[in-house]
Amino acid sequence: MIAKSLALLAVGTLATAVGSCAPAPSSDVLSSQPARPVTAPAAAITAAPMGRVTPDSASPVVLVSKSASCGCCKLWVTHLEQAGFTVEVRDLDDLEPLKDRLGVPPGKRSCHTAEVGGYFVEGHVPADDVKRLLAEKPDALGLAVPGMPAGSPGMEMPDGSAQAYTVELVGRDGSTSVQASYPQR
Repeated sequence: MIAKSLALLAVGTLATAVGSCAPAPSSDVLSSQPARPVTAPAAAITAAPMGRVTPDSASPVVLVSKSASCGCCKLWVTHLEQAGFTVEVRDLDDLEPLKDRLGVPPGKRSCHTAEVGGYFVEGHVPADDVKRLLAEKPDALGLAVPGMPAGSPGMEMPDGSAQAYTVELVGRDGSTSVQASYPQR
């Protein structure tokens, strides 16, 4: 009973945090078809800032903003989930105001923008680099993989090939430095 109450609270809080205009599902709906399954054990769920629900403080929720029609963005979300992240997705008609607010430099922009742990994650950044960012907590705005390099997470090629690309750490002044480099293959 307590686990079901926590699950109801978690799903209702997630719906509110995402800004859904639909009401939270009833308990009847939850018992038969949850809108989004709660993946953490009920005992591990804690309330995070701004009402978001996260498995624990070491694993903050990743909020991904993207256009509704972007398939590679959906694949990148799956990449993050497979790496253990809890991900919330919101579809926006215009991502530019969000990118401007977060300080994503114009030349470093890609097709989706994520927010996690006080940082932005722009584009097809590998999950391990996001984990490193959260562990090291640099004084920076976030990470960016400019453009949409073939072979990066969410942009996988059927033959396993990949373009060389760099994950860039974006400083508070907009300057960038190399966080990680991935070779052509």
